[in-house]
Amino acid sequence: MIKLTKSDFEKILAHAVKELPDEACGLIAGTVEGGDKEIKRVYLLTNIDHSNEHFSLDPKEQLEAIKDMRKNGFVPLGNWHSHPESPSRPSEEDKRLAFDSKASYMILSLMDRENPVLNSFKITGDTAEKEELVIK
Repeated sequence: MIKLTKSDFEKILAHAVKELPDEACGLIAGTVEGGDKEIKRVYLLTNIDHSNEHFSLDPKEQLEAIKDMRKNGFVPLGNWHSHPESPSRPSEEDKRLAFDSKASYMILSLMDRENPVLNSFKITGDTAEKEELVIK
């Protein structure tokens, strides 16, 4: 299970809407107890591809986020990105680029702007398994 606060969900959503028509992206960090992850910090990064079909994290911003995680005693939990025009599920490219089977890959679909959908996945090879996501 992975837990996200309502305010962090709104932070991700606002950034994703602001970046339209491009995909937005970022990192998530926090704590792990047993098999449960709790997101303590959401990082909003720049999609240097400026594309509505794929993303690449800005390397300088990514390094700053990692430094911040270490400074605050958080562990990297994974990343998040938006799908401006497609469902909240990993694309073939998302699966191909998912190198860490322990990471959580969160995808926010803005297909229906009035009803955004956020899901989290564990990706191993070409298999994506939905992870229980609790927004509180």
